[in-house]
Amino acid sequence: MTLPIDPTALDADAIGEKRTTLEMDHEDAIEHVREAFADAGFGFPVEFSPSDLLNEKVDADRDPYYVLGACNPAVADKALSASDNRIGGLFPCNVVIWEAEPGVQTVYHVSIMRIARLVGMAPDDEAMADIVAETGEYVEEAFANL
Repeated sequence: MTLPIDPTALDADAIGEKRTTLEMDHEDAIEHVREAFADAGFGFPVEFSPSDLLNEKVDADRDPYYVLGACNPAVADKALSASDNRIGGLFPCNVVIWEAEPGVQTVYHVSIMRIARLVGMAPDDEAMADIVAETGEYVEEAFANL
């Protein structure tokens, strides 16, 4: 299989990668991230703990890892229209919190809007560029809130 892009040529900006570290326990970090993203205009239609699931199902012994499925409904609606509904396959926009070490949490996000453009799921046009910019502003605000 040939990839439509060279993943080694991508930098963090190309995929809208954001990362920060919080010095607090895992449960407090989840609540803090939830509040920071909510204040920036996101809701959370999906939340789950892959670590809890994997530890239970396959005895994985994973450290705490949590996914907040964030969504801004107005932007999601625009993105669905701009991508002929295909970008929905990447919804919601996930924000991940994992315990790097006890009392230290990593918060991580990549832009599904940017990735959708890179792999051809969304058009590389002005309408999609506006959507990418708008979601980027929301994410920047959310990370500033952290």
